[in-house]
Amino acid sequence: MTRSIQKAAVLGAGTMGARIAAHFANAGLPCILLDIVPPDLKPDAPGADRNKIVRAGLDAAKKSRPAAFFTPALAEKISIGNFEDDLARVAEADWIIEVVAENLEIKRKLLSRVAQFRKPGAIVTTNTSGLPVHLIAEGMPEEFQQHWAGTHFFNPPRYLKLVEVIPGPKTLPGVLATLTEFCDRRLGKGVVPAKDSPNFIANRIGTFSMLNALRLMQSLGMTVEEIDACTGPAVGWPKSATFRTADIVGLDVLVHVVKNIYETAPNDESREFYKVPALVEEMFKRKMLGDKTGQGFYKKVKGAGEKEILTLDVNTFEYRPRQKAKFASLEAGKAIDDTRERLRSLVGPILEGQKGDKAQQFLWNALSETCSYAARRVPEISDSIADVDRAMRWGFGWELGPFEIVDALGIQNFVAQLKKENRPVPALIEKVLSSGRKGFYESEKGTATVFDLATSGPKKVEEPRGIIILKSLKDAGKEVERNSGASLIDLGDGIVCCEFHAKMNAIGADLIAMIHKGLKRLETDFDAMVIANQAVNFSVGANLMLVLVAAQEQEWDELHMAVKQFQNINLAIKYARKPVVAAPQGMALGGGCEVSLHAARIHAAAEAYIGLVETGVGLIPGGGGTKEMLIHANENAGGIGFSLSASAESDLDLFHALKPIFESVALAKVGASAEESRDLGYLRREDLYSMNSQRLVADAKETALALARSCWKPAAASWQEGAQSTQIKVLGDQFLSAAKLMIHMLVRGGYASEYDAVVARKLANIFSGGPLTSPQLVTEQYVLDLEREAFVSLCGEKLTQARIAHTLKTGKPLRN
Repeated sequence: MTRSIQKAAVLGAGTMGARIAAHFANAGLPCILLDIVPPDLKPDAPGADRNKIVRAGLDAAKKSRPAAFFTPALAEKISIGNFEDDLARVAEADWIIEVVAENLEIKRKLLSRVAQFRKPGAIVTTNTSGLPVHLIAEGMPEEFQQHWAGTHFFNPPRYLKLVEVIPGPKTLPGVLATLTEFCDRRLGKGVVPAKDSPNFIANRIGTFSMLNALRLMQSLGMTVEEIDACTGPAVGWPKSATFRTADIVGLDVLVHVVKNIYETAPNDESREFYKVPALVEEMFKRKMLGDKTGQGFYKKVKGAGEKEILTLDVNTFEYRPRQKAKFASLEAGKAIDDTRERLRSLVGPILEGQKGDKAQQFLWNALSETCSYAARRVPEISDSIADVDRAMRWGFGWELGPFEIVDALGIQNFVAQLKKENRPVPALIEKVLSSGRKGFYESEKGTATVFDLATSGPKKVEEPRGIIILKSLKDAGKEVERNSGASLIDLGDGIVCCEFHAKMNAIGADLIAMIHKGLKRLETDFDAMVIANQAVNFSVGANLMLVLVAAQEQEWDELHMAVKQFQNINLAIKYARKPVVAAPQGMALGGGCEVSLHAARIHAAAEAYIGLVETGVGLIPGGGGTKEMLIHANENAGGIGFSLSASAESDLDLFHALKPIFESVALAKVGASAEESRDLGYLRREDLYSMNSQRLVADAKETALALARSCWKPAAASWQEGAQSTQIKVLGDQFLSAAKLMIHMLVRGGYASEYDAVVARKLANIFSGGPLTSPQLVTEQYVLDLEREAFVSLCGEKLTQARIAHTLKTGKPLRN
């Protein structure tokens, strides 16, 4: 049975503690944040000074980048105090989490005091990254130990999905169930059960991988940049790769973790590996700790204009300009989108007996040794193959865990190469091969299985209850329609899903055609539709390459027609006779945002990045996005289609509602969370979001079901081109004059270029309703015509074409 968690207390306001408190606030949970009284405080110091340390921790979280809070206002959910005056307040909390210094005695002393105040049944956990969980609570009262566990968050806790939950020897099953449920649903975490072993799962394997990279760099004579080129996106790992990650985490933290494993893992056959490398020892002595000291493996210095990033020469300990790594194998791999296929391409030549280039030699050694080490750690750190892989995906941002990497390379090829090099084959891998399986994972008829340690046979890969995986539904024959860009999938219970699966899910003819088919099927076969996918990004917008080619070929009629088709499909979504729910995740930019804006309801991922960014490439939102934002402004001002005879006060309300929404679109602002997207005007008050992106499709399905069961009706009974549908109030010159002044000030202040102003004035003309001298009611089609005309005319501008070409080439906007 799970318990209710309504309030939390975080003990320790350092980097992790303050940011864990911030994420509790993101989840809507009131939180008490406590830390020590400054040790050098004078007895007669003002009371506020006693909270100086905790206030500084909270302020650092407020200012942190990336942002710890969804929106600044959420910091109000956190109240602060200190251990001397306010520790009794932990009695208010249902979950108390300790995040103080990694010192066993400090933790034990604090928790013994907490035990005096906590209410019976309150859960107490530690965020230790490596101290034995059972030792921290040893000797505490029985009831305390029954409600005790480790909950190891990863930094930054808002963004890294993993929480390792480590039970103590007396932890009640209900406590573990409560923590798992709450971390999953309320905090949006991927929860992995871990054993109380040194540094648990992810840090144990991740630290080995980093030390191994250091060793190989020196043995192969490679540079810092070359190692990071090999251990980043090339193998499905984060852009920060090995050494940028070390700088972010801090070499002092790395040294602490390495020493902890050496001291607490006497039976680890690779224990000698966990001696701090001489290179790291020297960097530690020289205070080259990474970002916190301004220099580590990399160093930022002021150059001409922008900051320049220098790289450490590990032989001389001097910094030098960065040198781009040049390996033919890595360059060839960039053309391969699929990570498994790319790994096979990179490591395959080694497995086939070829020497390969230095990058390929490094990758084989790095991956094979890390995967072998992970195999040797099972069952010490976990009894579950799938959980070890999840821990590395969620905690270190790997696309594939170590056992998934072995499967991608081919387990038989992997073992054959180990034997060829006279390296031992881990017992676990031998066990998998002797069972007759072709890998750790197999799939049959849509059911994925994983090797089970207990039975040496297959076991279904279990996902948390209630999660919908679209691929599994397709494998099980639930795909209703398909083309190269999108599919229709039967989610069950009368709900159909339109899933995008084009490259970057750019809006094109295939996606539009499938939405159209879905809406047709919705009329006769289903009760509601969800537009969702489980790719990295919902949709990055229109296919800019096609737009650029059409503009350069001056195919204006074709451009008009393409924009009109996109506008029409969005209107069809809006006026469908049954509800359509959009479920954006990752990036929902430009056209992806416009599709979402037309749905009956948006049910987004909490970490969705939503925005109309067209001005960044010299365009305006042309698929109805500007029109929908104009409607949002009307709604915020008091209603759609209110009377023209209304007072000047209502015009002023609309003016004030329009101003921030115009700024959002003109400045291409993107909400860095669903909550921030609401502040920017992209989400309405009634729109929802899910903290756990894995649950997004299932949650959006429930939202669609709820709308269908509530006898939902569209904004108008039907829509046909030219028909009067929603009436929108526009202010004409009243708003246009003010918008032009705002644009002028942005240019004068250096915040916008002259061409930014050209684009913004086109946008302002639409928000004003065109060349109108007074407020009027206009139809949606009237505004759509203004949008389309502005979009196509901007396509004809050379500066817009230059912006589009630059973005396609570099992925970055051009200010011209």
